[in-house]
Amino acid sequence: MSKTPQKKQQLKKKSLSKKKSFLRRILVKSLVLFFTLLAVGVAYLDYTVRDRFEGKRWKLPALVYARPLELYAGLHITRQQLNEELSLLGYKQAPVPDEQGSYCWSNQSIDLTTRDFNFGSGLRPGIPITLTFSGNTIKELYRRDTDALVPIYRLDPVLIGGIYPDKNEDRILIKLDEVPAMVTNALITVEDRRFYSHHGIDLWGISRAIINMASGGPIQGGSTITQQLVKNFYLTSERTMQRKVIEIIMALLLEAHYSKDEILESYLNEVYLGQDGNRAIHGFGLASHFYFNKTVSQLDLHEATLLVGLLKGPSYYNPRSRTQRAKQRRDLVLKEMEEAGDISWSERQLAQKQPLGVLNRPVRGTTSFPAFMEVLQEQLHQDYRDEDLRSQGLKVFTTLDPLVQQTAEKSLQLRLQQLEYDRDLEQDSLQGAVVITSSQNAEIQAVVGGRNPRFEGFNRALNTERPIGSLIKPVVFLSALSQFDNFSLATMLDDRPLVVKQKGSADWIPNNFDQQSHGNVLLHDALVNSYNIATVRLGLDIGPGRVIEQLEQLGVNRRVPVYPASLLGANTLSPLEVTQMYQTFASGGFRTPLKAIREILDYSGKPLQRYPLEVEQTLNSDAVYLVTTALQDVVSQGTAKTMKNFLSTDLGIAGKTGTTDNFRDSWFAGFTENRVAVVWIGRDDNQSTGLTGASGAMTVWGEMMAQLNPQPLTLAEPDRIEYHWIDRPTGKLSGSECKDAIYLPFISGSAPTEQAACGPKSQPSAIRSWLKRIFQ
Repeated sequence: MSKTPQKKQQLKKKSLSKKKSFLRRILVKSLVLFFTLLAVGVAYLDYTVRDRFEGKRWKLPALVYARPLELYAGLHITRQQLNEELSLLGYKQAPVPDEQGSYCWSNQSIDLTTRDFNFGSGLRPGIPITLTFSGNTIKELYRRDTDALVPIYRLDPVLIGGIYPDKNEDRILIKLDEVPAMVTNALITVEDRRFYSHHGIDLWGISRAIINMASGGPIQGGSTITQQLVKNFYLTSERTMQRKVIEIIMALLLEAHYSKDEILESYLNEVYLGQDGNRAIHGFGLASHFYFNKTVSQLDLHEATLLVGLLKGPSYYNPRSRTQRAKQRRDLVLKEMEEAGDISWSERQLAQKQPLGVLNRPVRGTTSFPAFMEVLQEQLHQDYRDEDLRSQGLKVFTTLDPLVQQTAEKSLQLRLQQLEYDRDLEQDSLQGAVVITSSQNAEIQAVVGGRNPRFEGFNRALNTERPIGSLIKPVVFLSALSQFDNFSLATMLDDRPLVVKQKGSADWIPNNFDQQSHGNVLLHDALVNSYNIATVRLGLDIGPGRVIEQLEQLGVNRRVPVYPASLLGANTLSPLEVTQMYQTFASGGFRTPLKAIREILDYSGKPLQRYPLEVEQTLNSDAVYLVTTALQDVVSQGTAKTMKNFLSTDLGIAGKTGTTDNFRDSWFAGFTENRVAVVWIGRDDNQSTGLTGASGAMTVWGEMMAQLNPQPLTLAEPDRIEYHWIDRPTGKLSGSECKDAIYLPFISGSAPTEQAACGPKSQPSAIRSWLKRIFQ
């Protein structure tokens, strides 16, 4: 039976009703799901906003400082050196140096006003001081405001770099109450005039962004300071509708939780304001130092408006490279401030007449001294995690002396160029490395990793491992002289041809550099003249293993293979390791680990860790004294005697040349009373340089040290040392002169029973060095 039209209509309505009910349920569920997801998303964004904003907002780099220059009466420092130090510090010349960080020369005196600095013992305020000079020596130091003499004064240390977070972001955090009103007024006037009235978003700006998007243009404009902070602080810089929506929600949440002042303070610390090489400049605190060498509280109106103007495009308006464009942008900010009533017409006119006033300085990047920084980081990583160094805002006070560093860099560069020119070598074919330390405390004063010292690449001072050649010989002779019952400087050594039998390999036949044998020679003369055959015979007598043990006691902390060729320096070491060896010689046998750190402060300026001097006597001081006197003779009369072309022989320099097979490596290691220095010259492809230790590395050493005020080396004579005249094997007498006699030190009881046939048998200690020069 067919259904009636009425029933069909009823069934249709019922079916339609069911469909509507189903759709309503689907819609309700969808809306519930949508708002649930929205609520979850907003809750997540809310958590993200609060977690980042209330926690540690920024990863702050560890700031690394050089040693502070100590000024005192009697300090030897040239006008050029002091100017270089002040330039590195960013001090400015001024007719009247009343501002902190300014100075002015007048004939033989300099007036300067120093800067505040926290050395860890509290804030040291800057003061006005005057230095008077007598030649290249400070004669007097006094305060200009009180005329009181100052016995010693430490300048603030040079900031030499940092250990930065990812992306190399750098900033100096500031508080809002440190920021002058003109800075915040300029910022709000130019970036967000309704900042204090909106709730995180500007509806007019959003409308403009939507219109741009609808017309096919990019989404831009309308961002408030809060939105810009959200974008910089939490989001990427991509321009999509999804990111814009998230940005708006997070801006509203940020305003709901935090005050306008908190948001503004964070913005002032976050914004990107320029680039220094590979270091990103963030925040007004750092930008004030980077462009003007001032704190943000010291900014003048024309400086503040320039920084605000840079927000639109730090690269496009770079005041160092695009001066006119930056000035036009600054003047526009001044115009808008006048129109907003923040400044008067006369203030605007005065500010517009001012030059940009930014510091002229080279791009430094994360550091100007990458080779030293690499050595420093190796030492820091012994006590600190990399994450702590990149985020905790530590202040690291190092041992680097910028004046010594710059001298070493220039000497190496110029001498390598000269060597290439003189010997018709390919340009830039030679490379080199330099390490300089303090003789007294093993502080590393300079590290040069190559002829381009700003290149953050391969650090030859730390990572080049080359055969050290004759630099090993003092270790061989020290090993022998430590057995003073068997050896002395007057012991006769055989320098006639030698064949060394080796199991499993070919015979080894060492030769002297001059391809001559010298018969019987004094042990002293074998070292002074660097005789290879005599050295090998001596080393085989005492045992190569004993020599390698002595090398470890000198401070080399690696396993060094033991074989006969080790006696002539076939083993490889880095220039830094060689410096550690000669540091122990310079300290009289007391091993002091080389150090690059003096002290570390936390972010608040409180001392965190100090690095005191570590000293351990590992060598026989009597034997070290004997070797050192022979090393002095190496310089005065031996393989390094051409050092006299650079430095006076009266300095008593102790040193040793080193040359490896086929002239691949040229070395010189030496020390004065105040410094130890090691120089290596070679080629990265390990080909021949054609240079000996004396013709290559020693020339860099001499030229460099001549500029560093070397102090005469005075050796403390141990109690058991006594001096005697000794005839050389071929000694001949002519009248009353002892032409072939030599005056040598001995450990008590070790001197030969037969001494020189003429000349005094002993000498008072006070006139010993004078007589030594007369008779030698």
